[in-house]
Amino acid sequence: MQQSLKEIGIRISKRRKDLGLTQEQLAEKMDVSIQMISNLERGNKAIKIENLIKLSDILQVSTDYILLGKYTDKDNEQLFKKINTLTSREYQLVSDLIEYCIENQT
Repeated sequence: MQQSLKEIGIRISKRRKDLGLTQEQLAEKMDVSIQMISNLERGNKAIKIENLIKLSDILQVSTDYILLGKYTDKDNEQLFKKINTLTSREYQLVSDLIEYCIENQT
């Protein structure tokens, strides 16, 4: 259980940072204490269901991703929306990176 909480915390922290949010900003958006965010990210506390739902909306990922590290169709849709905003050159770079990753899977 503790290992799962740590993994959940790592995913929350990474996603928060990817979005450029501080722990304080995330706490404000969720209407919780900074201490709670810190405890979640360190894997010291389990997340309540209502907070999990808020968190997934704010971090723009599914609850499955937060809890299990698995991407869902909702997560893919968010990624596709971002990809659609890229220039042709940027799009090609992303496409090349995806091809590279697929070819080099172990």
